[in-house]
Amino acid sequence: MKIIKQALEDINSTQNLLEKAMKLSGLVTSVFKEAGLDLVVVGGSAVEFYTEGAYMSGDVDFCRRTLAPISLRTASDIMSQLEATGGPRSWKVAGLFVDLLGFLENEAVTPCRELETPYGKISVLPAELALIERVFIAVNPRPDAEARDVAKKLMAVCLKGGVDVDWQEVERLAALPTFKILNEFRQFRKEISDEINAKP
Repeated sequence: MKIIKQALEDINSTQNLLEKAMKLSGLVTSVFKEAGLDLVVVGGSAVEFYTEGAYMSGDVDFCRRTLAPISLRTASDIMSQLEATGGPRSWKVAGLFVDLLGFLENEAVTPCRELETPYGKISVLPAELALIERVFIAVNPRPDAEARDVAKKLMAVCLKGGVDVDWQEVERLAALPTFKILNEFRQFRKEISDEINAKP
């Protein structure tokens, strides 16, 4: 508990929001792992980490790897170690919201990315799936300018090589019945690629 208290003091005093979210992700992942539960960073938080803060979600989103649910009591007991407030699925820790969203639905064959933080290793949703989810949200159920901006930031990082992406896997995901946006994805990728190449 002393180590957790020191970690929370450090996280509370961290001014850089990306660094703060990374540290908190590591701490949350570690305390759940000690209880035998594996978490994966998903959603806007995954985009935040892949873009190194070009997009900031303002919270930390997790899903569990295992099919068996995490009981509300178990989650609450674990989060209490972190002096969390709120619940039962969304808590506030060190000034940031931590959301436990449920089972990880991962259609990607590429692995989750492992990132080191000061408070332990974290697993992040595969970049290929994160990218397709963002493009999907940008065009469905109707075009959304704010969602498109988020998708653009992630796409640009991927196209510039900031994140190692299996483009064949991205297209496979885009074509799945889950998403069905292969044409939209190809058009969006071309638009962002053209914008990048047009810059001096």
